[in-house]
Amino acid sequence: MSSYIQSIHHIIFTPYKRQPILTKEKRPELFKYVTGILKEKKCHLYQINGVEDHIHILTHIHPTVALSNLVKDIKIASGKMIKKEGLFKKFQGWQNGYGGFTHSFKEKERLVLYIIKQEEHHKKVSFLEEFIRILEENGVEYDPKYLD
Repeated sequence: MSSYIQSIHHIIFTPYKRQPILTKEKRPELFKYVTGILKEKKCHLYQINGVEDHIHILTHIHPTVALSNLVKDIKIASGKMIKKEGLFKKFQGWQNGYGGFTHSFKEKERLVLYIIKQEEHHKKVSFLEEFIRILEENGVEYDPKYLD
């Protein structure tokens, strides 16, 4: 029998100290680069987007890839590219840690739309408010002192 797996993950991470440095005009270059990393890892990207202080990735993760390794590889490779290309002037690296949440295939379209509308969403809600809501919706216990 073959293995059949659908592993959809919503990944969120921020620049170091959540600095608002991911300028709108340069973000597409970052997103294109991350898309290439995901393809190389045999992951299927459903949506990527973000604002000045964080990015969201919705992807199917290939069964041979561990989430923590995928995020590490994305951060290392994209961080090197950002510095080499001078993409974001004040970029000091990515913040330690990330949010990684599994979702059912039925939720995919809702999440794609949510990620597409990030700029509109963040006119009303800060990253921290959003992230706490996502943690709570997913039943993740957290210590507020580690959210800074």
